[in-house]
Amino acid sequence: MMQRKPGYTRPVRQAGFTLIEIMIVVAIIAILAMIVYPNYTEYVHKSRRADCQGALIGLGAAMERHFTANSSYKGAATGGADTGAPTIFPSECPLDGNKKYYDLRIAVASTTAYTLSAAPKGAQNLPEPDRCGTFTLTNTGVRDITGQKTGVTKEDCWQ
Repeated sequence: MMQRKPGYTRPVRQAGFTLIEIMIVVAIIAILAMIVYPNYTEYVHKSRRADCQGALIGLGAAMERHFTANSSYKGAATGGADTGAPTIFPSECPLDGNKKYYDLRIAVASTTAYTLSAAPKGAQNLPEPDRCGTFTLTNTGVRDITGQKTGVTKEDCWQ
């Protein structure tokens, strides 16, 4: 039998992860991120679109109040030809909060008709333009979109 010298201990095996194991975990996380991130950004864009659609409808209600008081849709915007940023309603949405994702505009206004628009801006257009483009609403309640990506319909965007 072999005797050990006093104070001699067996080498202790170090516990931990190998570089290969860590690289596999990083690769799996990267693959999951590539799948999840586009869905997350679309969800965020969709919630911003819904909020702005509500604001656009609110601007439409403000236009109707303006018509009731003035017998005309004219005079509700800052620009020439009664177009541009509204003076009777906030010009950006969301209506509260600091970051604004859409510009609300009166695109056309006459005595008897109007067309409103909500154009995406800032983070709603980054890293590429929003797939739904610009929302429009008329005095007859017609909802539409312009500047959308190919294959996207107003039914895909208006909720």
